[in-house]
Amino acid sequence: MSQTEKTSKETQTDEQFYKRVDTLIGLANGYVKANVHPAFVNNSFMFAAARFNAWVAAAGYQNSEEMAKEKEEILNFFVNQYRLMLNENLDNYIENYDAFMGKSADTAEKK
Repeated sequence: MSQTEKTSKETQTDEQFYKRVDTLIGLANGYVKANVHPAFVNNSFMFAAARFNAWVAAAGYQNSEEMAKEKEEILNFFVNQYRLMLNENLDNYIENYDAFMGKSADTAEKK
């Protein structure tokens, strides 16, 4: 499979995409509700994503030598994808801050 074909497949979503996202966020929120500091949950979440991303990348190669040759390309792919996704979500929070953070318009105006 060419790199273009791999990248195209890796950036696609399916009809279950947001259901999986919501399930994973629900898992993280469960830890926060159990009084684990959000920063600790976030660190675990990011490490788990990195570990899973490494496995996904490794599954696309026949051996470690092939993978090592493309390590920088792999890193760039995942970092760029994360940046796009984080940017989209930050914009969403900026646009919907009060609603997402449970603040009413009255509370926001008083600050």
